[in-house]
Amino acid sequence: MLADERYPIGRFAPPARIDEDVLGAWREAVAHAPERLREAVDGLSGSQLDTPYRDGGWSVRQVVHHLPDAHLHTYLRFKWALAEDEPSVAGYDQAGWAALPDSLHGPIEPAMRLYDALHARWTVLLDAMELREFERRYLNPRTGEPRSLGITLGLYAWHGEHHVAQIVALRRRLGW
Repeated sequence: MLADERYPIGRFAPPARIDEDVLGAWREAVAHAPERLREAVDGLSGSQLDTPYRDGGWSVRQVVHHLPDAHLHTYLRFKWALAEDEPSVAGYDQAGWAALPDSLHGPIEPAMRLYDALHARWTVLLDAMELREFERRYLNPRTGEPRSLGITLGLYAWHGEHHVAQIVALRRRLGW
C-alpha cells in the first residue's frame, strides 16, 4: 500500500534549472496526457468510474472531468502571460467544480474529447514557444506572487501524470 494515496508519484518538485531538455520532457508529457488518461480508464464500468480513487477522494469520473477543467485554466494562463505583461489570472474552486452535476454524473467521453482537443492546441502553442518565453509570468491567483510559464508547464505535466497514477493505483488495488 502507498504511504499517501493522494500522491502516488510524489509531489511536484521543480528542478533547480529549467532548460530545453526539461521543457522537452514536460512538453511530451502534456502532448501524451490524453492518451495516458484514455489508457487508464479504458474498459471501466459506470460503477467503477464512480469509485473514489481513495477514501475521501474524488471518484474516477470526477478526476476525469477535473483534468480538462484544470488544464483549460492553465492553457488560458499561458495565453494571458504570452499576450500580456504579468497578468492577474482567475483562480477557481476545483472542489466546487468537481461537485457539480456534470463532474459527478456526466459521461466521461465529452471530457475526454475536450482534454484531447485542449492538449492538441496547447502542444501547438508549447512547440512554438522560445526558451525565453517560458520565463514570462502571471500572478498566481492563490498567492498573488508571480509564477513562470516554465514552472507552470512542469506543474501541469506532473498534474496529468499524477491523476493518471491515482487511477492506475486504484485499478491495481482492486484488481481491475
